[in-house]
Amino acid sequence: MAGQPWLEAASTKAVIAALEAAGGKDCARFVGGCVRNSLMGRPVDDIDIATRLTPNETLAALKAAGLKAVPTGVEHGTVTGVSDGRPYEITTLRRDVETDGRRAVVAFTRDWAEDAARRDFRLNALYADAQGTVFDPTGGGLADAAAGRIVFVGEAETRIREDYLRILRFFRFYAWFGKGAPDSVGLAASARLKDGIGRLSAERVSKELLKLLAAPDPRAAVRAMADSGVLAQVLPEAPPLDLFEALTTLTGDAALRLSALLPPDEAAVMAVAGRLRLANALRDRLAAMMRQGQAVAPDMDPASARAAIYRLGRQTFEDRLVRAEAATAGDGGPLRALAEGWTPPRMPVGGRDLARLGVTPGPETGRILKAFEDQWIADDFPTEGHEARLKGLIPPRA
Repeated sequence: MAGQPWLEAASTKAVIAALEAAGGKDCARFVGGCVRNSLMGRPVDDIDIATRLTPNETLAALKAAGLKAVPTGVEHGTVTGVSDGRPYEITTLRRDVETDGRRAVVAFTRDWAEDAARRDFRLNALYADAQGTVFDPTGGGLADAAAGRIVFVGEAETRIREDYLRILRFFRFYAWFGKGAPDSVGLAASARLKDGIGRLSAERVSKELLKLLAAPDPRAAVRAMADSGVLAQVLPEAPPLDLFEALTTLTGDAALRLSALLPPDEAAVMAVAGRLRLANALRDRLAAMMRQGQAVAPDMDPASARAAIYRLGRQTFEDRLVRAEAATAGDGGPLRALAEGWTPPRMPVGGRDLARLGVTPGPETGRILKAFEDQWIADDFPTEGHEARLKGLIPPRA
């Protein structure tokens, strides 16, 4: 694994040097995603480090080296070191003392194997030293990374009972890194223990689900979730997967993919959003997709498309267009290009224009302006003749 840019970066070397100055040569190793992704040829975003140093010793070591140290989770053994503006999450080796399916009470250890034994999957329990030498305490992580297997560390049921979120993580990692069929032992354990998902906080569940749906191609993982009953545990409202399968080939947008796992009903979507504690922006976007009203289709003419963009807004128009493409196998490319290149104009008249024409401000003003807007949209947003249109809408005086 030597030669990885993140491994050779001066900022990384500075953090490792600070830890080794306090704890010796084998006191710190890289762990988890940065090691796994490097071995699998994937981009590395976050750099996690496991250390034999206690959190207080880690804080002191970083400060002694002139690096920023943030006690982000000291009670769980985690300190964030910042070097050249890049964060490094540094966690003391741990072993579980007590678990309840949602969280664990941990004790610190100096044993790499004990730390590996409490991790979720074997390919996430890989460690590497500063030179890039990889350590595989479970004995299966390297083979799993090479083969694209997601296998629990130790007994699958034991790992799941420690934290039921690991059921969703099993499918999420399969979506991102899996090849072939999912591990049968892990799949069976997930199916047997799926009711435990109900013990988790809604925020943890929705966050994991959205990460899964953001994978390049989550179709196999979602099919496995459906077949095992896990999907129904999370989204009992989920319809058959036909629309989801088609839509996933059109977009990598997790919000749109999620919409295909929901019933096409605004009230039902709002109920799911509340249950899963979805962010307000995501909730509102999903609701707008399902709201009754302006229809969108890949074969609509440009004038109708502009009218829909004006009334719905670009985001909702594009969301409905992609969903319609998936449902009808139509080609929405030309309309997407239209939406990206067209800026809806502002309504060219207002109350002042009517007042100038002798209309007394009041309910009649709103009625006339609404009628004008409907006609202006229907005529494809003409840029001239506005006063004549207004005059034609003003009722004659008695």
